[in-house]
Amino acid sequence: MLSAVAAKVLGALFKIPLTNILGGIGMSYFSCAYSLFMPVYALTVTGVSSAVARMTAQSMALGMAENAKKIRSTALVIFSVTGLAGSIFTFVLAKPFSVYSVNSPQAAAAVAMISPAVFFGCITAVERGYYEGLSNMYPTALSQVAEGVVKVFGGLWLCGYVTAHSESIIRLFPAITDVRALAAAAGIMGVTLSSLGAVLFFAVLRLFSRCENSDERTVMSRRRITRELIGTALPTGVSALVTNLTALIDMWTVIGCISYFGTSVKAPAGVSAAELPHFIYGSFAGIALTVFNLVPSVTNMLGKGALSCITDHWECGSRTALEKSSSQAILTSLVIAVPAAAGIIVLAPEIMEFLFPRQSDEVVVCINALRLMMPGMVFLCVSYPLFSMLQAIGKSILPLKIMLVGSTVKLVGNLVLIPSMGVDGAAFSTTICYGVILALSLIAFVRSSGVHINIAPLIGVVYAGLMCGGTAYLTASVAESHRIDGTAVILLSALTGGITYVLSVFFTIKKQSHI
Repeated sequence: MLSAVAAKVLGALFKIPLTNILGGIGMSYFSCAYSLFMPVYALTVTGVSSAVARMTAQSMALGMAENAKKIRSTALVIFSVTGLAGSIFTFVLAKPFSVYSVNSPQAAAAVAMISPAVFFGCITAVERGYYEGLSNMYPTALSQVAEGVVKVFGGLWLCGYVTAHSESIIRLFPAITDVRALAAAAGIMGVTLSSLGAVLFFAVLRLFSRCENSDERTVMSRRRITRELIGTALPTGVSALVTNLTALIDMWTVIGCISYFGTSVKAPAGVSAAELPHFIYGSFAGIALTVFNLVPSVTNMLGKGALSCITDHWECGSRTALEKSSSQAILTSLVIAVPAAAGIIVLAPEIMEFLFPRQSDEVVVCINALRLMMPGMVFLCVSYPLFSMLQAIGKSILPLKIMLVGSTVKLVGNLVLIPSMGVDGAAFSTTICYGVILALSLIAFVRSSGVHINIAPLIGVVYAGLMCGGTAYLTASVAESHRIDGTAVILLSALTGGITYVLSVFFTIKKQSHI
């Protein structure tokens, strides 16, 4: 979780300056590349780590250490081939996707530059999954930090270099007329370099790790390992694919609906009427979704950490330990998400102006949208551990079914709400979508595992979050009435709201424990 926080801080240090450099139109190119990359990456990579982790944890719980090593080597072969296919697929689709999907051929360069990251991501996912299955989260943690550092320095340097030498560089690419497209492609190259950095990290780690030989004979055949790996990874990958379809849905519906129905947002200086839908989408994806995604990645790591121990409890039939671990994972994710959501709702204008000082026009587009997405952020934060817990008890197919329902809700919500609410409709449908997903995930886990989840502490955390938001709002109002600087308003409000939240959580949970 600490590495996830560090990775998100590094991600913010990458994405926020990048948005300030590229602006709304440039971020539209960047987000277009991500919109194609993430579904392919999700399908080929996301399920790999959890599949390898679960099978490794299962083998270690049964005392089959040699089998765990065989799972690792088999997975490296299978998913390296899968990742290479995904990279080729992304590269080949770069131009057709950019032209026919979002009518933005300039984005093809960015899509092409990110395509190798699928291959590198598959290799990294196998290595992370192996160590996670051993309940050793340090390699995952350190590789995430290494990945983030390379992305920040590599991506920002490349983007800045292209921007500073735009006239000479654009001559090298006669098919591209907008230098912002080249700058976006250079920035996104940092993502590819960061995934390569993670692969090199694990290569060095393997050089310095000792491999002990064993006479163990109770090992699975490679055919059976392959079948189980694919059987576990595929539903999870498809579930992640469906999850990332929400980004594609936003891209298509925000640009398409605003182009067709129009919008009340006025085009800022330098943005034509034809570019306005792309400007709005780029602002939404580059600013609002960037802030939205900061916290869920932390609770996603919480789910990864819980997967191996819940698998162990499930395999050993320890119902009490399973119930305790499950409740702790859900409660911890809620404790993290609630104050973050409350603070962002109250301080959305100040936070966004602080993070994106050079993008005032883009910020105006996103303030209400960001606020509307905050309940959805809480729902998503709790859903991530639940998905890992469902995988841990062998119900990998359920997250897929749940995400299909959620994506359908998202698509219908966007089509209904965007024509009347603009980009705020996409934000509101995001909250509805993740609310449905959380409800279905919780019901599915309780029914499948038979555990009892105590909701009293969860209600206490929500109450503490309301107290936190109220305190932060009063502090911000008083500070602004005294004309205090925006950064100071954020710090003071966060401090008073945080203290109130911690005290509220402590006394609420303590009181419930006495009861």
